[in-house]
Amino acid sequence: MRTPHAANRQHPHDDAPDTTEAFLSLAVMEEGPQREALRQEIIGQWLPMAHRIAIRFRNRGEALDDLQQVAALGLVKAVDRYDPHRGAAFESFAVPTITGEIKRHFRDHLWTLHVPRRVQDLRNRVRTAKRQLEQTASGHRPTLAEIAAQAALTEEEAAAGLEALDSFSALSLDAVLPGARDGYSLSDSLGRPDGALETVVEREAVRPGLSSLPEREKEILYMRFFRDMTQRSIAENLGISQMHVSRLIARSCDRLRNQVLREPVVHARQARGQARPAAASERRVSALPGVG
Repeated sequence: MRTPHAANRQHPHDDAPDTTEAFLSLAVMEEGPQREALRQEIIGQWLPMAHRIAIRFRNRGEALDDLQQVAALGLVKAVDRYDPHRGAAFESFAVPTITGEIKRHFRDHLWTLHVPRRVQDLRNRVRTAKRQLEQTASGHRPTLAEIAAQAALTEEEAAAGLEALDSFSALSLDAVLPGARDGYSLSDSLGRPDGALETVVEREAVRPGLSSLPEREKEILYMRFFRDMTQRSIAENLGISQMHVSRLIARSCDRLRNQVLREPVVHARQARGQARPAAASERRVSALPGVG
């Protein structure tokens, strides 16, 4: 015997319209304006139910208006797929269809990072198990083993699901890290391209040619590019004319440049489309930390 309380309890969709005859007529009608009008009428009658289902998913990071549009799309799919001759009520078919459409929307559109569907499913199972354990646990956070047992997963699967809990949204690179001082953000901890890497290539390219230069030319290049001496100072130091120093620097740089351009590594870079026009010889020589 039902109690008065149970008799007065309303089903969430007790105001659902009676569209049984409309669905039977829709199933036998030919495509055309009359059938489309009946289809739109059925959708309009069930639309309030779809909106109520959407309300269950509010406050999860998506606007209610957008959720109601997704629910309406699920309702349209349910109307188009429903077969009244199978005997099941339309409501029992439409509710899972609409709910599934909303869940797919969350899965496919609200993840900041791309996460495989399998991991998303693990996340949902782990989240449910974790919530259940937190409601029953006696003052301690559920362990990985407890979550895995509650969700009927291996500990490895549970760990993947726990990691996915933090993958729904991404942290901005400008966000200040927890406990950081002076506004230290995530972007400050990321590495950047090392500009010295190209210098290593240039240094190694000129090393063999530089080693083969006469000692006086090595000394001149060292004074010019590593001690930053002027040509006049070099000339006075070696007891030769400034013009002679200039000719020796030009000749040495030309020799180094010609040798570098013949190196196989340079040819390989050119074949990959990564070669740049030959840099000034003085810059190549200045990349070397020492003579020889």
